[in-house]
Amino acid sequence: MNEKGNKLQMEQENGTEQMQHDAPSSFVEILPPAQIDDFSDEIQKAISKRGWKELMPVQAGVAPYLMANHDVIVQSRTGSGKTAAFLLPICERLKNSGAGCQALILIPTRELASQVYNEFKLLTEGMNITAVPVYGGTSYKPQLDAFKSGVQLVIGTPGRLLDHLIKGSLSLKTMKYLIFDEADEMLSMGFYRDMVRIREFLPRQRTAAMFSATMADSVKRLANQFLNNPEFLSFSGDGVHISEMDHIFYTVDPMQKDRAMMRIIELEDPDNAIIFCNTRNEVEYVAALLKRFGYDADQISGDLSQSAREDVMARLKKKNLRFLVATDIAARGIDISNLEYVFIYDMHKDTDQYIHRAGRTARAGNRGIAISLVSQLEAADLKKFARRAGISLEERPLPTEEQVRTRLSEKLAAHLEAMLRDASSAVRERTKRYHGLLKELSEHEHGEEMLLLLIDSFHQNLIKAGRGIDHETAAPARPEIRQSAPKPRFPSNRQRRR
Repeated sequence: MNEKGNKLQMEQENGTEQMQHDAPSSFVEILPPAQIDDFSDEIQKAISKRGWKELMPVQAGVAPYLMANHDVIVQSRTGSGKTAAFLLPICERLKNSGAGCQALILIPTRELASQVYNEFKLLTEGMNITAVPVYGGTSYKPQLDAFKSGVQLVIGTPGRLLDHLIKGSLSLKTMKYLIFDEADEMLSMGFYRDMVRIREFLPRQRTAAMFSATMADSVKRLANQFLNNPEFLSFSGDGVHISEMDHIFYTVDPMQKDRAMMRIIELEDPDNAIIFCNTRNEVEYVAALLKRFGYDADQISGDLSQSAREDVMARLKKKNLRFLVATDIAARGIDISNLEYVFIYDMHKDTDQYIHRAGRTARAGNRGIAISLVSQLEAADLKKFARRAGISLEERPLPTEEQVRTRLSEKLAAHLEAMLRDASSAVRERTKRYHGLLKELSEHEHGEEMLLLLIDSFHQNLIKAGRGIDHETAAPARPEIRQSAPKPRFPSNRQRRR
C-alpha cells in the first residue's frame, strides 16, 4: 500500500462516472455503496414512485457515510443526483425522530432552497416528516409557524437562518445533521461571514456533509471549520486529472467572448486567476475590460521590462492582485502555489499548450479550476485533446444576463442584510438622516438612476474587498464580528483518523 492509501472506485456500467475515495489502509473502513433495498420500506416506496431502478453513483456512495455518522466532503456536478444523496439518508434517520430541528441544510439561493424542498416532498410523500424552506424576500410568519410546530428539517439560505437564530425564533439544540449544498456557490454569494456566525449556534455533536461542484481552497477552508476529520468523495468524472483540478469549458460566440467571460467571472467570483490570451493586443484589451468592470487587474506580455514583470508577479503571489492577464511567453516560469483559477480566453493553435496553461493552478497539493472559452470548432478540438490526454472535461451552458442579474441581486441583498444585522445603534440612528433624501429620490425624475448608481458603488466596493475572507486565518475580515476561527487545516490522508 503506497502513502496515498486505499483507492475505492465505483463505476457505472458505461464507465462515464466514478467515485474516488482516498483513505489510509488502517484507519476508516471503506464503506460499500448503498442499494435501494438498504433503505426502509417507506423510502423504497418513494424511490419506486420516482421510477428509479437503481441509485445514482453519488447517492449510492454518500448514503453509507451519512447513515454511519461520518463527515464527508463530496465533489459532484450539478445534475448528478446529489440532492437525493443527502435527502435519502436524512429522511431515513428523521422518520422516527422527535419534534424540533433535527437537520439543517444550508443553501445559497432561494431557487435552490425551493428545489430541495420540492424534492423532499416527493421523497417523503405519506411519511410523517416535516420540513420548511427558509429564505429572504418572503414573509416570516410561515417560517415562524413551522418552527413553533416542531419542524424537523430546515432548508434555507444563511442570511435568513441567521436572522432567526439571533432572534431566538429557531433553535438548533436538537440538530444532528448539517448539510452544505453547493458550498462554492455560497462562498461566491458572499455568505462566508454568515456561515461562520451560524457556527456559534450549532451543537458540538453533529454529522456534517459539504457538497460542492468545485473543490477550491476556499471550500477546503470552510470545511475545516465545520467538519470533523471528513472523508473526501469525488464524483466529478473519470481520469487521473480530476483528483487535482476541474476542467470546464464554455462554447461562445467569438464576437461576444468578452461579455461571456465577464458573466462567468461575475458568477464564479474567483479569489484570483491568470487569464491567458494569444496576443499582446488581446492582453491589453482584456486587462482594460476587467478594470472597466471594477476588478483589480494587471498584465504581462513579452515587451514588459523585467523589473515591471517582477513587480506584477510579486503582487499576484502575495494576493495583492486579483487578475493577471498574460501571453504564454510572458507567463513562462510562473509558479504560484495558491492560484485558484486559470481562464483560457484564447485557445492556442497547439492544443497541447492547454496542459501548460491549466497547470499554472493546482500546485503544491492545492486544487484548481481551468475554464476555457471556445468556439464550436475549437470545442471539438478540445474534446479530442481531452480524450487523448485522459482529462475529464465538463461543458457548461453560458450563463444568461438574467442569471447574472439574479445572482448579483441576491448577493447584494445578502450583504445588505448582513450589514443591517451588524449595524450598531449609532449607525442605525445615523441612517435616519437620509429618510428625506430617500423620499426625494423616489419622486425625482432621475431618482431610480441615482439609486442604481448608489447600488453600483456599493457593488464596486464589494468587488474591491473580495469575498471578505482573511486567507491566513480563515476568519471574518470585518472587525465588528467577534467570532474567531482556528488556523485552517485541511486533513491530509494521514490525518483522517477516527
